[in-house]
Amino acid sequence: MSTTLPVRVGIGLPISDPGTLLTWAKRADAGPFATLGLLDRLVYDNPEPLITLAAIAGATSRIRVQTEVLLAPLREPVLLAKQAATLDRISHGRFTLGLGIGGREDDFLAVGGDVRHRGRALEERLAVLRRVWAGGDGVEGVPDTGPVGPAPISARGPEILFGGFAPAALARVGQWGDGFLGASLPPAQLTGLFRTVEEGWQRAGREGRPRLVAQVNVAIGPDPVVDEARRAIRDYYAFSDFAEHVARGLLGTADAIRAAIAGYAEIGADEVMLYCWSADPDQVDRLAEIIR
Repeated sequence: MSTTLPVRVGIGLPISDPGTLLTWAKRADAGPFATLGLLDRLVYDNPEPLITLAAIAGATSRIRVQTEVLLAPLREPVLLAKQAATLDRISHGRFTLGLGIGGREDDFLAVGGDVRHRGRALEERLAVLRRVWAGGDGVEGVPDTGPVGPAPISARGPEILFGGFAPAALARVGQWGDGFLGASLPPAQLTGLFRTVEEGWQRAGREGRPRLVAQVNVAIGPDPVVDEARRAIRDYYAFSDFAEHVARGLLGTADAIRAAIAGYAEIGADEVMLYCWSADPDQVDRLAEIIR
């Protein structure tokens, strides 16, 4: 028996085996999924997201590609503007730039950055991104520089989503972005963040409404597959005191995943990203059976 889901559904790609990701992408592109997402860290054993998503865009024809989320304060902004515009053009407009500030001090130490000022650093970079995408100079106020191309498909640049939980992160959606990505919270907790984002959007005088995206951790299959996924989550969040909580929140059954998708739809999500922590490409087919 098949049912029609009330929202779009995407897949968050695993990070433990980059060599399998084109297989994941091709299977997802042939399936019912709307988006492929990839997280960002610097001091960790994960693939660099913009390079990886460019390869995925070339290996697919339909599905969107999305950073979840790119840690913009770690990036030089003019180069980031050029990279994002290039990926936007290569993918023929299928690229969504999810942005966040990060919070791991080791990532910032690796680039000589200051984790204490990461919110301000993000907003400074946003101003540069918008200026470059609109055809402006790479360095404001320096007459010898010229426009940095290629131009993105839209003068505003690719779609921008912001991730985060702090009030400043939610306010950036209305000020700078197109939507919000809420990660690893159940619908009952995420609904308040969605409403705050919508209120900020209205206060900023924006037309329409922000795009609202939910993200939930999943793994489907035999016990070893699910156990592998939980180990991967614990390792990724080992720096924190909530690693075990996140690992326990992973959804491992079809009923739990369907219920979560329905719950996120009920609070107004436009899309639900099922973030996979198992490297097994068969996850794509198992999840497709659930959501078809």
